[in-house]
Amino acid sequence: MTNMQARDRLIVGLDIPTVSEAEKMVATLGESVSFYKIGYQLVFAGGLEFARDLAKDGKKIFLDMKLLDIDNTVAKGVENIAKMGMTMLTLHAYPKAMRAAVEAAKGSDLCLLGVTVLTSMDAADVTEAGYAQTPEQLVRTRAAQARDAGMGGIVCSAEESAAVREIVGADMAIVTPGIRPKGADAGDQKRVVTPFDALKAGSTHLVVSRPIVKADDPKASAEAILAEMRDALWPANNA
Repeated sequence: MTNMQARDRLIVGLDIPTVSEAEKMVATLGESVSFYKIGYQLVFAGGLEFARDLAKDGKKIFLDMKLLDIDNTVAKGVENIAKMGMTMLTLHAYPKAMRAAVEAAKGSDLCLLGVTVLTSMDAADVTEAGYAQTPEQLVRTRAAQARDAGMGGIVCSAEESAAVREIVGADMAIVTPGIRPKGADAGDQKRVVTPFDALKAGSTHLVVSRPIVKADDPKASAEAILAEMRDALWPANNA
């Protein structure tokens, strides 16, 4: 993954109400962005077909569905998603579900990502959900389980990226949501980090939504984030 360009590492979250608005955003961002996240909001507004169309047009798609179900249901879903040409797919990092998904994705290029602890959750939220572990401890546990299941990567906060990298080794992707450029509003995220710091901590891919799609000039915002990412990846080339 060390040879990837910044453009291959930035995933723009199309957290947008309608497909028509998402199409306009993709057109606005143009060639500056090659990788998009499509989640529940857009999926339930016709976004699956849109995702398939973007993939056919050469864009990479991170389908953020956070699957969790009985093994057979997860496996059948993953099989069909792999056929759609998606690049990444999220599952909640439960061992049985991950093992079923990995088996179902064999022979495809689909990168399966285990979601550890949502970046909107802090220690109080994790306790309320019934876990005795801290968010950091739970992330470590689930990262190890994802590694052992053969998953392609992990979704976690950049605050945990360095620790996760030690657990999963050099080859697995670490995808970080909750990215906010300096001065940006954190919104409903509680564990947020700048693009520069996230990459320095060991993240391989950064998911950015509101700071780009809600900006007055989305393309300029994306390009500013890409510049910050390049500074982190290749500081000598940007001196």
